[in-house]
Amino acid sequence: MYRIIRFLLFLLPAEKSHGLVMFLIKSVRYIPCLPCLLRLFLSVKNKSLEREIFGLTFRNPVGLAAGFDKNAEIFDVLGNFGFSFVEIGTVTPKAQPGNPRPRSFRLKKDNALVNRMGFNNDGLSEIIKRLRKKTDRTVTVGGNIGKNTMVPNTDAVGDYLKTFKGLYDYVDYFTVNVSCPNVENLTQLQNKTELEILLKSLVNERKYMDVYKPILVKISPDLSFEQIDDTLYIIRETGIDGVVATNTTGLREGLKTPVKEIEGIGQGGLSGQPLTKRSLEIVRYIHEQTGGKLPIIAVGGIMTVADAVNMIEAGADLIQLYSGYIYRGPCFVKRILKALMKINPKGQ
Repeated sequence: MYRIIRFLLFLLPAEKSHGLVMFLIKSVRYIPCLPCLLRLFLSVKNKSLEREIFGLTFRNPVGLAAGFDKNAEIFDVLGNFGFSFVEIGTVTPKAQPGNPRPRSFRLKKDNALVNRMGFNNDGLSEIIKRLRKKTDRTVTVGGNIGKNTMVPNTDAVGDYLKTFKGLYDYVDYFTVNVSCPNVENLTQLQNKTELEILLKSLVNERKYMDVYKPILVKISPDLSFEQIDDTLYIIRETGIDGVVATNTTGLREGLKTPVKEIEGIGQGGLSGQPLTKRSLEIVRYIHEQTGGKLPIIAVGGIMTVADAVNMIEAGADLIQLYSGYIYRGPCFVKRILKALMKINPKGQ
């Protein structure tokens, strides 16, 4: 069934089809009994799936990655589709339109996507309004935070702090996005000195909050293992609670899509199947280097049930979907959860 729906959606440009899907998911709120039916057919409830990670309880380990619900429009509905957590954003202090269109593309031969959205979002104040309205939640909510595009890296800390403080009362955890390849020079914030200053500033600000909320950092798949070691050192020294591995890649290696088509698309972050191997390597590496003590959210290239299981067995505590959800459809979450019930990760 979803193959037919996907075929029709894929007739539209990628960003337009995403807008249509967002509209359809929003409509779930207004159709009597539909949320219950969705939960019945798309969710799995089982005690063995529950996770206690960085002080939060997740009813299962599968979440939706940042970028899908950028503006906190549908996070409260997505629990009906089987997700236990949703990461909104990337959120910036001021609203911004992002990069010029077209900026989202499908590489169907590679089961992949390319995007250069550029942190398009409605801005902190508007997103807070939406979060404030949805007090009865069925999902854990993460806030993925960044800086406005026009703000230079030298002033980036101020932007991150403003968004961090503004969202603090409305999300359950934070992900610091310093690894998106679609914002000019943003990835330079992954450099050892810049990253340490930024993370220390956020951790220090948290000391003044009444409630402790976890802070994670999202890393690029294009980092070398030496750079990952530097990041892990900073995470340990600053008291960051976990890592999200990984963001999209700027590389274009080993693709089936013709070179001319790739060149025509231009720059942007690549996600989907081409990331599977590298993301898994990084998750396994981080788990081994930290002795399994650092919580990991795995994201990137989870395109099959086997990919999801492999990520958990490699050391991920939680996983997030994006491209795999677009290519595999709403039943993908349920299939993953049923498979995870058959294994015994983390000694659960």
